[in-house]
Amino acid sequence: IQKFLQHTCKRNVFLPSRKMLPSTSVNSSVQGNGVLNSRDAARHTAGAKRYKYLRRLFRFRQMDFEFAAWQMLYLFTSPQRVYRNFHYRKQTKDQWARDDPAFLVLLSIWLCVSTIGFGFVLDMGFFETIKLLLWVVFIDCVGVGLLIATLMWFISNKYLVKRQSRDYDVEWGYAFDVHLNAFYPLLVILHFIQLFFINHVILTDTFIGYLVGNTLWLVAVGYYIYVTFLGYSALPFLKNTVILLYPFAPLILLYGLSLALGWNFTHTLCSFYKYRVK
Repeated sequence: IQKFLQHTCKRNVFLPSRKMLPSTSVNSSVQGNGVLNSRDAARHTAGAKRYKYLRRLFRFRQMDFEFAAWQMLYLFTSPQRVYRNFHYRKQTKDQWARDDPAFLVLLSIWLCVSTIGFGFVLDMGFFETIKLLLWVVFIDCVGVGLLIATLMWFISNKYLVKRQSRDYDVEWGYAFDVHLNAFYPLLVILHFIQLFFINHVILTDTFIGYLVGNTLWLVAVGYYIYVTFLGYSALPFLKNTVILLYPFAPLILLYGLSLALGWNFTHTLCSFYKYRVK
């Protein structure tokens, strides 16, 4: 009897019943086939991400302005570090695009301040400056940005995705973030730094004037092209992203022609701005 009881106890210890085993896996949000369940899949849809982003747009206390300012600084000094953070976001939050609108808010403030400065330099009145501000914010930044982001989103998904990575796609929100990243250095160079040289150097109708002005345009647009290239080359499932650097060739050619023909880009921009607010 004693041997029987010992044998029974050993079986109960080393052979637990199935009811004692846990019924859920470590990651309960993932089904056995590796697919997210319906609740988590809904959280990762484009509509859900867009709703979350827009909802946070009016909650300033939830925005990380310090981190957004850090990104703006490194877009000038080391833009690769900014895109390494996008990799980290993909690993932790399962999305490439920003989920914090702090960068967009700071960019809008920069745009408003610099445009008001532009209006002051061009001797515009109060209402003319407000009209110029509305044009620059809603047409030049938002409208053109939406158009460029949509175009790059279509091109990258249609022609740049690797054949073995067809299950991946470029998020539209990420394409818009790349545009904002590239637009910020262009904005600072053309709408801020250039203001200190417009009246006394650039608009003097001399060779030095359009040399300085057109060089600033070359650097600003070149920055836009380069930061855009870095944004799409950071995605591991894209190929042939080097073609995004090809616009450098016509840009340099246009720069040389403008110097030879005496075409002042900044003078053209100022005339266009004044025509807008009439």
